[in-house]
Amino acid sequence: MLPQEIIRRKRDGQKLSPQEISAFVAGVTSGSVSDGQVGAFAMAVFFNGMNRDEAVALTLAMRDSGDVLDWSDLPGPVTDKHSTGGVGDNVSLMLAPIVAACGAYVPMISGRGLGHTGGTLDKMDAIPGYISQPDIARFRKTVLETGCAIIGQTADLAPADRRLYAIRDVTGTVESVPLITASILSKKLAAGLQSLVLDVKVGNGAFMEKSRDATALANSLVEIANGAGLKASALVTGMNEPLASAAGNAVEVRNAVDFLTGRLRDKRLEDVTLALAAEMLQSAGLASSNQDGLRRAAETLAGGRRPARRRLIIARPGTWNPQSARAPQKKNQNPRGVGWASG
Repeated sequence: MLPQEIIRRKRDGQKLSPQEISAFVAGVTSGSVSDGQVGAFAMAVFFNGMNRDEAVALTLAMRDSGDVLDWSDLPGPVTDKHSTGGVGDNVSLMLAPIVAACGAYVPMISGRGLGHTGGTLDKMDAIPGYISQPDIARFRKTVLETGCAIIGQTADLAPADRRLYAIRDVTGTVESVPLITASILSKKLAAGLQSLVLDVKVGNGAFMEKSRDATALANSLVEIANGAGLKASALVTGMNEPLASAAGNAVEVRNAVDFLTGRLRDKRLEDVTLALAAEMLQSAGLASSNQDGLRRAAETLAGGRRPARRRLIIARPGTWNPQSARAPQKKNQNPRGVGWASG
């Protein structure tokens, strides 16, 4: 199964077998497939697409290119959310702690920005000293103790996706629905989730500017996730204007802190965050209905419920290293990082 033959078959619009896809992904992981060949494969998929079976095979092969986490020892459901990206979209920074405070565990493995959209990992890296790519042992310890953690891909989680992700960004193949689908889901499957909620953005600030394209991506994500054995649902939300009243990594972090402490909450940002929280809680079995999930999330955010765990805003002991922080501490700033909010 020479990589050039696999590329040629996809270039000519033929269906690839699971074995061919697995062999190509193995080459991406080992480095035996060159950057040029990875780019050619991405372009062939961009123009000719993939059917359901091919997309499931690509997702699973990328998942299996590294370690797959097991959270069976946790005393609660394991769930997560992923956004396709937009401008001023810092939802993850508030959503993970809200859902964790309601009893779920949220091991969030995030990516960097693609094209013009900001990435959650880029926002975390804006915090001086924050360790955005800890080892798995530290990641597991943080999730167990806090209920949530936001990190980037480690070297051992879906390494094939990390390489393909970077090459897509420089070859004009970002908008391919099968490649977006496999990239998102391979990381989430490697994270060992039991359920997943997708936030598919639509509008002039998103990859998918038209409603039909966003709906097609949402359907693809749910269909391929289910085909790979992961319970998933999707919301399509607007991105014709920034969600937060801030756009830029550091200022979006500050906006998230203000949101969770109640100092400032942008209405559209609050609506999207609570809607996704409700969907996650229902999907995880912690809410009997969407309305019940919405109520629980809103009460937690307002401080009406006293969660068993403290709600994480940004930093967590063990994921933030004060020794490597370079920025001076401002008066009253929490020495652990950007800040905490108690339940």
